[in-house]
Amino acid sequence: MATERTLTIIKPDAVAAGHVGDIIKMFEANRFAIVAARLVNLSKKEAEGFYAVHRGKPFFESLTKFMSSGRALVMVLEGENAIARLREVMGATNPAHAAPGTVRKLYATSIERNAVHGSDGPETAAFEIGYFFPDVEPV
Repeated sequence: MATERTLTIIKPDAVAAGHVGDIIKMFEANRFAIVAARLVNLSKKEAEGFYAVHRGKPFFESLTKFMSSGRALVMVLEGENAIARLREVMGATNPAHAAPGTVRKLYATSIERNAVHGSDGPETAAFEIGYFFPDVEPV
């Protein structure tokens, strides 16, 4: 397996609920190294830029409004097969379908307020890392 970097966001719902430390513990327990981290409070325009791939979809407006509603912790994680492994640790987008012990099963409250974001592939990871951390290279 190759070492990869991926982007994750602990979303405003999880930050407001005080779950940042517990989620980071889960990442570290799963052998992810934190390469970069930044606390952000996205503007609506920044959220729209980040989620531009979803523009025109029915959930775009509510997603960008939610993502700009409060503080979020953006991180670059590194590890073996990091993209796929992080998606397993996060669990299904809909917490009702997430496996027991995953971040979303433990901390998400709905399909939109699902606690975390993670890149879904190498190209997405490269774009997302560059969006928040222009000086950090994807591996």
